Amino acid sequence: MASIKDVAAEAGVSVATVSRVLNEHPSVSADARTRVLAAVETLDYRPNAVARSLRTDQTHTLGLVISDVMNPYFTELARSVEEEARALGYSVIIGNADERPELQDHHVRNLLDRRIDGLLVSPTDGGSPLMLDAARGTPMVFVDRWIPGVDVPVVRADGRAAVRDLVAHLHGLGHRRLAIIAGPAATTTGSERVEAFREALAEYGIPLPAAYIGQGDFQAESGRRVTDGFLDLAEPPEVVFAADNLMALGALDAVRARGMRVPRDIALAAFDDIRWFVHTDPPITAIAQPTGELGRAAVRALVDRIEGRPGESVTLAARLVVRRSCGENPEQNRSTS
Repeated sequence: MASIKDVAAEAGVSVATVSRVLNEHPSVSADARTRVLAAVETLDYRPNAVARSLRTDQTHTLGLVISDVMNPYFTELARSVEEEARALGYSVIIGNADERPELQDHHVRNLLDRRIDGLLVSPTDGGSPLMLDAARGTPMVFVDRWIPGVDVPVVRADGRAAVRDLVAHLHGLGHRRLAIIAGPAATTTGSERVEAFREALAEYGIPLPAAYIGQGDFQAESGRRVTDGFLDLAEPPEVVFAADNLMALGALDAVRARGMRVPRDIALAAFDDIRWFVHTDPPITAIAQPTGELGRAAVRALVDRIEGRPGESVTLAARLVVRRSCGENPEQNRSTS
């Protein structure tokens, strides 16, 4: 493997000149820069990133802590983060919190020990002391979820308008008994989606009784458990709205386990559209977030902060995607109760 000394000898310059070229120092002449870059290409030289970070105090590495790598939404988010970071000259180290605050803190601590330049986090809770301390001392951006009161940029989708569109759609189909599988109340997305659903129902004079609010944890098993509880009620809901995609798949499993069909026996809708939903039977009506753009915008905001520019919060709109899981097919429409 070629060394920096080999590059200097090949280019006919000093080691210091090679170092200045590699670090994009403006004091190097055009001729010397051309010869050094040609030598780098000829020798297939790869600078030692660790040694360079010690000299520049930058690693050109970002940390990303996502809530659950098994959730297709976060998988797509991580992919867009990595692509945008690479385009801007950064690499990404990913930690999967698995919706567990203690595992989130473990990844944050490890990433800080690796001297990352900045941190992207989708918080699993309301903020541990470690997370709050990291936000004060490290360039940070929250993506998808956030911790209220922490002064860092937030890149997120606003789903309230899409939830109103969903409730209007369900009301138009004749549904009146609507239930929700909520995410963890400690997360902003968990609490916000329940509140948006409640407010949208109120616009149509539809109550949301406690029995129609099931507490989930953004995992499929909780979707199954909560849906079983709904179906055991003396008056089950006509529609189950799952506040994320995995809980929606769990709800679908619970319905099928009883020999019931969606939407013939109960309708199903979800927050966080995923590619799989067009392949389920029936395809699931869902609220889609602009996941790729969220990831790209989060990286740009973080790099702005790292490079001394003010990183701005970004809010994008979610949208309703109508399919066939709520009785949209005319012959499957249910009458108004």
